[in-house]
Amino acid sequence: MALQPLPDYPWDLMVPYAEQARRHPDGIVDLSIGSPVDPTPGLIRDALRASTDAHAYPTTVGTPELRQAIVDWFARRRGVEGLTLDAVLPTIGSKELVALLAFLLGLGAGDTVVHPVAAYPTYAVGAAIAGAEAFASDDPSEWPESTRLVWLNSPGNPDGRVLSVDELRAARARARELGAVLVGDECYAELGWEGEWSDTPTPSVLDPRVTDGDTEGVLAIYSLSKQSNLAGYRAAFLAGDERLVRRLVTVRKHAGLMLPAPLQAAMVAALGDDAHVAEQKARYRARREVLLPAVREAGFRVDRSEAGLYLWITEGQDAWVSVDRLASIGVLAGPGVFYGEAGPQHVRLSLTATDERIAAAAARLRGLRPISG
Repeated sequence: MALQPLPDYPWDLMVPYAEQARRHPDGIVDLSIGSPVDPTPGLIRDALRASTDAHAYPTTVGTPELRQAIVDWFARRRGVEGLTLDAVLPTIGSKELVALLAFLLGLGAGDTVVHPVAAYPTYAVGAAIAGAEAFASDDPSEWPESTRLVWLNSPGNPDGRVLSVDELRAARARARELGAVLVGDECYAELGWEGEWSDTPTPSVLDPRVTDGDTEGVLAIYSLSKQSNLAGYRAAFLAGDERLVRRLVTVRKHAGLMLPAPLQAAMVAALGDDAHVAEQKARYRARREVLLPAVREAGFRVDRSEAGLYLWITEGQDAWVSVDRLASIGVLAGPGVFYGEAGPQHVRLSLTATDERIAAAAARLRGLRPISG
């Protein structure tokens, strides 16, 4: 069997720009990736420490306490009532799930995996791992008959796009026509900044306004990396169609994919406390309010970016030109070309830097001379 070739790891191309940015007299401001810099909340670390006597093997499905915490969280924060313990499953971070889901669901040659046009590259990598074809499209009418898995990402990475209930409903209807599994990647849902999402989570693909109470063929995945500063813990989970969850549980049991017991206890603590999430959102909001006007003063246009951890910006130049110009002032950005064909002139700036580094970036941007038209 001929395997799909995997792309080279794109971030290796950033090495010379990072070296250039580090030569700035005040050091680099690395806004190229979304890795949290703030401390993991104490109540989560306390729960981890209290659970270190983990002498027995953990279960793939997770402890009853963790599964109940996931069910309760979906009801409280996502407006999704009625999930059972058999409709949820913890995972080892969300990236392994994105990369492996097509394979775990049995997709292969002749099958198509649809993902957003501006997209986290692991969706396409997951299609390649399974031997399927990736297809970038935000328009359900374009999805081919061979589609068996559809990835939605709302709020989006890199562009911060939020899909409305009507858009989610249209995607669900088309996926049903095709007999495809519809998956919402929703890990930035608590981080909305503008309009109706400023103070409430963004809609879930499992929202009853989307599913009419029928989750057949629909899954949602979520990560605690962003809202709870747990990127190093690898703490995530999925929920939805019980039949699909059972399939995933069976395959993951055979593969030995399970979360360490102390981590499961830490997730219970994180999911049960909303206060630390609100505090973290306030930190990111304050950083965004410092960085956003400085980006505009430097001559960049900010597109979408109504939610999530990033600013999706352009100055109308090739993305690598902008990456180089920003590196010249010691600011490292992510080139839009890493996220598909939608961003050849865009770069992505992350809000995951300390207050001091965000302030330094803003000061440097104000001194950056805009490219004249």
